[in-house]
Amino acid sequence: MIRDLVSDEEVLSKPCEPATADDAELAQDLIDTMGAHEDAACLAANQVGVTKAVVVYRDQRGHAHAMYNPRILMGLHPSKTVEGCLTREEPSAVRRYDRIRVRFDELVDGELVTRTRDYTGWVAQMIQHMVDHCEGKLV
Repeated sequence: MIRDLVSDEEVLSKPCEPATADDAELAQDLIDTMGAHEDAACLAANQVGVTKAVVVYRDQRGHAHAMYNPRILMGLHPSKTVEGCLTREEPSAVRRYDRIRVRFDELVDGELVTRTRDYTGWVAQMIQHMVDHCEGKLV
């Protein structure tokens, strides 16, 4: 189901609660909502008004991925950049790492399985943006 985007700073600045396997429908709604916005490459649950730690993004091939409870464990090669956001009017100057290690949960056969993976470049930047959303940081 495609959900409306939320720009309410009170919702966006609230740290998200841990997600569970019961949030699978929310993850699918995020994928559907991201697909409905031509300029969307990633989306966090609080951007649709749900303060759960669920995020989705599109990889370089255009495939959608969902992460539950993402946490950045390490970042290498920081740089400053300017990012836009679907739920914020003005672009923000931020520091992002070119390479990150992320621990997250992935839904496998109805259960959350913990994964640890490394990401680089554009995907690493999107994941950092989404983790900021989960932590209630207004980018």
